Amino acid sequence: MADRGHEGGVMTESEHGGRLGEEFFTPGSASFTEFLRSHRPALLPSRRPFPDGVRAAPGQFPHGTTVLALTYRDGVLLAGDRRATMGNLIAQRDLEKVHPADDHTAVAFAGTVGLALDMVKLYQVELTHFEKIEGAPMSLNAKARRLANMIRQNLGQAMQGLAVVPLLTGYDHTADDGEKGRIFSFDIAGGLYEKRDFHAEGSGSPYARGALKKLFQQGMSRSDAALAALQALWDAADDDSATGGPDLNRRIFPIVSVITEDGFERLPESETEQLTREMVERRSSRPDGPNATP
Repeated sequence: MADRGHEGGVMTESEHGGRLGEEFFTPGSASFTEFLRSHRPALLPSRRPFPDGVRAAPGQFPHGTTVLALTYRDGVLLAGDRRATMGNLIAQRDLEKVHPADDHTAVAFAGTVGLALDMVKLYQVELTHFEKIEGAPMSLNAKARRLANMIRQNLGQAMQGLAVVPLLTGYDHTADDGEKGRIFSFDIAGGLYEKRDFHAEGSGSPYARGALKKLFQQGMSRSDAALAALQALWDAADDDSATGGPDLNRRIFPIVSVITEDGFERLPESETEQLTREMVERRSSRPDGPNATP
């Protein structure tokens, strides 16, 4: 094996003769992030990319928007558009911003794409690592606090212009008030806020929240909730250039996923396409979208 040198001040595999180091056999925290911080800090996505005082130039890195979530009859729905931008350029048309974190939790993101994807991957490992060490999954509240802590560790990069703002949703089996689907939002300093009914993040979020405010109803079916999410993303794309609407010619549609008692499920593309085309057809006669239901 090639010698990779020292990483984070500890011996690498080559220096151990290809064997795992002692740190892998020493009892410690159930947090994988804490393990990396202690033994491989260079692998953390929160390490500072620039010298102090240097900021990322506007449009230098791809950014993604817009994502939203809403509760419905069976749980919670999470959706996102597909566009990533670099300044005034479209960097990617089919970015996936909605990802499962574990069987009953999902995370979507707005912000710097590269850092966001690394943070999502680390968060997925964090939850799996905890469950393997402790023998039981985290509570949903603990999952939200753990993600808030990871965002807080990214504050240095956020202040340099590389912010990541995730949106966390989950199905809470322990909830005793009937509200099984839950939504959590965060600020760039790691502030944690639980949202009721619906929420959106990203540059198109004010328009998406405005649409959801008139379209949301308690106890919606899955198809009605998905259609409301698609309507909200359309309104966001209508007023925010960084948010991409559905591309019928390329057959690129928003990502829509749900979390229910049975776990995480991404809606089949055929279902999303059908609902999108239904929405577009309705918009041909009502360009501003449906009115609020009395």
